[in-house]
Amino acid sequence: MNRCAEAAAVAATVPGAGVGGAALRPSMVPRQASFFQPPVPNPFVQQTHIGVARRIQIFLLGIFLLPIRVLLVALILLLAWPFAVISTAFCPEKLTHPITGWRRKITQTALKFLGHAMFFSMGFIVAVKGKIAGPLEAPVFVVAPHSTFFDGIACIVAGLPSMVSRNDNAQVPLIGRLLRAVQPVLVSRVDPDSRKSIINEIIKRATSGGEWPQILVFPEGTCTNRSCLITFKPGAFIPGVPVQPILLRYPNKLDTVTWTWQGYTFIQLCVLTFCQPFTKVEVEFMPVQVPNDEEKNDPVLFASRVRSLMAEALGIPVTDHTYEDCRLMISAGQLTLPMEAGLVEFTKISRKLKLDWDGVRKHLDEYASIASSSKGGRIGIEEFAEYLKFPVSDVLRQLFALFDRNHDGSIDFREYVIGLAVLCNPANTEEIIQVAFKLFDVDEDGYITEEEFSTILQASLGVPDLDVSCLFKEIAQGDSISYEEFKSFALKHPEYAKIFTTYLDLQTCHVFSLPKEVQTTPSIASNKVSPEKHEESTSDKKDD
Repeated sequence: MNRCAEAAAVAATVPGAGVGGAALRPSMVPRQASFFQPPVPNPFVQQTHIGVARRIQIFLLGIFLLPIRVLLVALILLLAWPFAVISTAFCPEKLTHPITGWRRKITQTALKFLGHAMFFSMGFIVAVKGKIAGPLEAPVFVVAPHSTFFDGIACIVAGLPSMVSRNDNAQVPLIGRLLRAVQPVLVSRVDPDSRKSIINEIIKRATSGGEWPQILVFPEGTCTNRSCLITFKPGAFIPGVPVQPILLRYPNKLDTVTWTWQGYTFIQLCVLTFCQPFTKVEVEFMPVQVPNDEEKNDPVLFASRVRSLMAEALGIPVTDHTYEDCRLMISAGQLTLPMEAGLVEFTKISRKLKLDWDGVRKHLDEYASIASSSKGGRIGIEEFAEYLKFPVSDVLRQLFALFDRNHDGSIDFREYVIGLAVLCNPANTEEIIQVAFKLFDVDEDGYITEEEFSTILQASLGVPDLDVSCLFKEIAQGDSISYEEFKSFALKHPEYAKIFTTYLDLQTCHVFSLPKEVQTTPSIASNKVSPEKHEESTSDKKDD
């Protein structure tokens, strides 16, 4: 097989490569609706504007309300503590059997009453809608949207079901004892088997036939600003038992309760809320949702359906943001990028592109190194070209256009990570890298000289006077590039994959534009390409 035919055969394996006219070629980067930007910009930020008149009102009311409410809350907690002690006395921290008998009956009644009294003393006016399902009808409650620590009111209204909580919370004086009284499912951050044991514990309790209390779960796993419902974690849906969704609404003119990753602190929210005349909250118990056979085998499917029903009842959209987006958002801030740059809907991208957390975090570091000097954390074609150490050319514009999914002339981190994963990584296979290296190695001595490297890139990019010395020095350990050096660079910098394989595409177009009897003729074999000969091929490439 001659060199051009070999290039064509391998280039055919590159996404988007093919033969014939443009109508026969698949798109290099499909723009599926699943990759569109989410309908909300940032569900993890809350910005509450308080006017001058409202500030004066808060100050005046706070003089009287704040000390009174703090004292009442402290008093109620002290009154609740003896009942919590009675309930948990002589019980191990990790329960193996449910608390039953008179201890459960007395303490549950007392703690529910004191729980209602505490929220009333804080100024909460609670409106309850719907009917609470019994333990046999719905062993699990799922509550959303989760936006504040005040959401614990759902636990009080639902009759003090068990909650999933961190093991650290059970160690806090007074609060820890009260938490243990509701027989929580405790999660340990230091135990590597914690997730598996928690799932087993939830399954055991949910299928106990009412022996254990019902379980209440906040399936979002983190707080949002209630503008959407983010991805539900599947833990509450794994047992495959009926669940009852619970909706939370805070219909107040001034939002003093939302506790997100960027906004008011815990103390600030407590002070602001305690200084309000009252705070409205609505708790709605939706109809019980029973999983079908398919959903019993697929908890993610069950969780998705329940989330859609809850979002429809709330009148808000759903997104595929998760706690990992919070981590990326914080990481973006640490890299001097806008915090919104890290919001990529991690669940959707990781599922579609087979990416993990470490991979996306690495891409964020690479993106920050390009975008650190650009305004708004977005990359234009000039920054992109400077990062790749190439001039702006037709091929580079085509590459940039494939990343620029919304065609606004710039790239955000979401577009960058999708572009790398969809466009570049599939091209960086061992076979593609081997053939690309052979094409650069003009004299076939197993090494690429700077002259050979420059010749092929000049042909690929259509820039006769292209200076690639800086890029060559980054790849080469000495005066030439070995295959291992070339391979290592290609794998570490997938954004160059399209640049390196553009020549393969050009060879493909050239070979299949020839008559059939010429395509396999040995006399065509040559991989010496001059910039002058490339001009005609460049015009063919633009027609693709």
